[in-house]
Amino acid sequence: MEQLIQRCAGIDVGQAESVVCVRVPDAVTGAPAELIATYGTTTPDLLELVDWLRGLGVTDVAMESTGVFWKPIYYLLEDDFTVLLVNAADIKHVPGRKTDTIDSAWIAQLLAHGLLTASFVPPPPVRELRDLTRYRKALINEKTAQVNRIYKVLQDSGIKLTTYATDVIGGVRSGHDAGTDRRPERQHGAGRVGQGSDADQDPRPAQGPDRPIPRAPRLSAEADAGPRRSSGSRDRRLG
Repeated sequence: MEQLIQRCAGIDVGQAESVVCVRVPDAVTGAPAELIATYGTTTPDLLELVDWLRGLGVTDVAMESTGVFWKPIYYLLEDDFTVLLVNAADIKHVPGRKTDTIDSAWIAQLLAHGLLTASFVPPPPVRELRDLTRYRKALINEKTAQVNRIYKVLQDSGIKLTTYATDVIGGVRSGHDAGTDRRPERQHGAGRVGQGSDADQDPRPAQGPDRPIPRAPRLSAEADAGPRRSSGSRDRRLG
């Protein structure tokens, strides 16, 4: 099979260390030669890896998407090389003894012949925004879980606070309690003289809190019955 990439590298990513296999043409025969090296996953070790790949003239690098261990390596290599992040399920090795060295050599061989398909990795601004939104979502879910736990404890304790409050954590009162404090708003200009209020049409003087309301004098029983006529005048009319 024809080799498409002359200088490439395959990395088997691990938690503590990574095995790198570099395929470069031999200086004498020109045939592909494999160079194997192991590097740690700390930043100084990864910087040494970058310098080693530069010195060999590597142009393309491929690695498996193993957990989150690939991220530090990918972020340091993406500015200087064409990096392919490959799904582990797409790299099928022949049955037999499986080692990190064999895996890295197999990845480099597949990359050299153009048999790998890169997974999508968003650019740095999108990655930062995605991490921020995922972290925000995780915090919201955690807050919701804690609130539900508090509601359950209150119900188990016989405290029916959630019946009268819509939000126990935020302190929001229920609609019944909030409605007791509402007072009818006075219309603009009501009760002012000269603005068409009821005081202009009511001839009675306004009663202040210190002035008693005058009461009408009570009439006697005779006044209520009206003027009486004498019996003599009545007899004269009948006669």
